[in-house]
Amino acid sequence: MSTQAPHNTLLIPGPIEFDDAVLQSMSHYAESHVAPGFVNVFGETLTLTRKLFQSTNPSAQPFIISGSGTLGWDLISANLVEKGENALVVNTGYFGDSFGNCLETYGAQVTHLRAPIGDRPTFEEIEQALKQKSYKVVTITHVDTSTGVLNDIKTIAQIVRRVSPDTLVVVDGVCSVGSEEIAFDEWDLDAVVTASQKAIGCPPGLSIVMCSGRAIQAATARKTPAAAYYASIANWLPIMKNYENKKPSYFATPPTQLVHALHTTLSQITARPMSERFAMHTAASDRVKAAIAELGLSQLAPKPECQAHGMTAMYLPEGLVAPDVLPGLLKRGVIFAAGLHKEIAPKYIRFGHMGVSITDPNRKDIENALAALKEAVAEAKQAKGL
Repeated sequence: MSTQAPHNTLLIPGPIEFDDAVLQSMSHYAESHVAPGFVNVFGETLTLTRKLFQSTNPSAQPFIISGSGTLGWDLISANLVEKGENALVVNTGYFGDSFGNCLETYGAQVTHLRAPIGDRPTFEEIEQALKQKSYKVVTITHVDTSTGVLNDIKTIAQIVRRVSPDTLVVVDGVCSVGSEEIAFDEWDLDAVVTASQKAIGCPPGLSIVMCSGRAIQAATARKTPAAAYYASIANWLPIMKNYENKKPSYFATPPTQLVHALHTTLSQITARPMSERFAMHTAASDRVKAAIAELGLSQLAPKPECQAHGMTAMYLPEGLVAPDVLPGLLKRGVIFAAGLHKEIAPKYIRFGHMGVSITDPNRKDIENALAALKEAVAEAKQAKGL
């Protein structure tokens, strides 16, 4: 039985429900960020992060920094692209727009390759875009949390390497790492940005970035200094290397309790093959999507190959908007998220099914949520006379 206080089940696309052990690890007594005990835990956590990304390449470097996933955009934009250089954003929703805005803030010349809502740019379109001009980076949102659209990172990376081999491949994996397959070394990626609070299953507050040796080289060989201080790879690189080698180091104080929580959840995640974790999320996603179809609801992403496995974005029946349904879910102890894409926000809701809600066989979060959804939609339709 869980030791957590009774609460409504949080099934949004992050933050998610937490394992008891993860929360308990945050109650660790106060300690110095340069004390031997913490240095050892932080070092192990960085090594576990390599396992999370399925990377054994010693030239690659994980970064764990206090901040949200958004900080990862700054780390990429401030360090890997210089003012005036071109960046291609493979855009599948709100977070593609935002990453593009971040790149422009640091002076990049951004080209957005967009698709209709619920779809993704084709491989042919990506190849053509790469042939039209030289890009320093291409960014791809693995799963856009606003639409639930999944990109095929492996295939896109292969296209980039074939057509424009010097272009850095950058992945926004905030809503994918821990629930979608990602193989950093095998797919020859240059950077993956993620955060602690989604499928990784840790409370919010940690920005996690994996960089290849090629990306580190690009950051350190800049013609001009990075236009950032806290988000400077040059400032953080020796800190991360020292901690992973179990040496105390200091640039900015790490959140010690959150690092303990991340150490706990990464230890749990990497105790079994990552392929098993991905398969569990795929099986749960298939159940959710089949149940939604039975309710007569359609997804924002109608093509199976474009559908994320850690969340589902679904249109509500004609005549209903999110405020008609979300209170009914809450009344039944379930929290879903409202729509986020500005063009259609009231018309849909989002269901996050990832992490401990999927991997703990004793939890019935998904079954309870689907039952609550069926009742809440029926109740809302009756209230509206639909």
